[in-house]
Amino acid sequence: MTACKRSAEEAVGPDSTAKKPMTAAPLPTNKTMPTNYDFIAAKPEGCYKLVSYNVNSLQAACKKGFKEYLNAEDPDVICLQETKANQPMAFLVSKKQYPFQYWHCSKTKKGYAGTAVFSKIKPVSVSYGLGTSGLDTEGRVISLEFGSFHFVACYVPNAGEKLVRLARRMEWDVSMSEYLTGLEATKPVIYAGDLNVAHHEIDLARPDTNKRSAGFTIEERDGFTALLSGGKHPRIDAFRKLYPDALAEGYTYFGYRANCREKNVGWRLDYFVVSQPLMQRVTDVIVRNKCYGASDH
Repeated sequence: MTACKRSAEEAVGPDSTAKKPMTAAPLPTNKTMPTNYDFIAAKPEGCYKLVSYNVNSLQAACKKGFKEYLNAEDPDVICLQETKANQPMAFLVSKKQYPFQYWHCSKTKKGYAGTAVFSKIKPVSVSYGLGTSGLDTEGRVISLEFGSFHFVACYVPNAGEKLVRLARRMEWDVSMSEYLTGLEATKPVIYAGDLNVAHHEIDLARPDTNKRSAGFTIEERDGFTALLSGGKHPRIDAFRKLYPDALAEGYTYFGYRANCREKNVGWRLDYFVVSQPLMQRVTDVIVRNKCYGASDH
């Protein structure tokens, strides 16, 4: 989740990208969603609150507390990944709360992948996919153009068990970088979602035993490095910029097996990547690590 100042003029100031210390509080290990959300502070004045959430089946997540979380968080824009929806869930969220709702569902496999975006802000335009043959059939990208930036909501393909889809994944990374470069020709970009990569060893609990695991192969990590350095300006991993030393506080995914959540054996797979000119407008990026239980993210 990120808070982004609404205009560049509002963002000018010496501390807008200052490194922030992490809390020393014990890390939560709950396996069900909270019943009290008092820990969610109001967003800073003059900011947009943008949220990314891999729900690992939206229908299932709603039964486990997702809707209560959404009401408590109350973002201006939320992008969801792995909705597994075959068609828009028309009555899921009130149109009074989020009048602008967009769905991108998989065309090749039912109950698979899929993205959605709910927004309080009317976009200038909306598009779906990367415009690349063979990469747009699983409902993985929704792009919204707003007044001063593009917001690209994405669920990046996993390289798969035994890395059977690694070649497709590498093709995706190249196409996505080119796509972002095209958007950046007009406005800076916020690229958000489950990007399915732990970029550095600091981004997962057990790097030594995962060198050839999907999400941490050198190919995927190098592909993400290339995406960050592509375009007219470098792109910034906003959380890591603000919290360069964060370990488990930054993990966003815990597998259901082997009590990973209880042991804080996690991965940081979910990101907000911003075009460099936008970084001065980012006030914070918060991993809601107490909000676990509706999904494995």
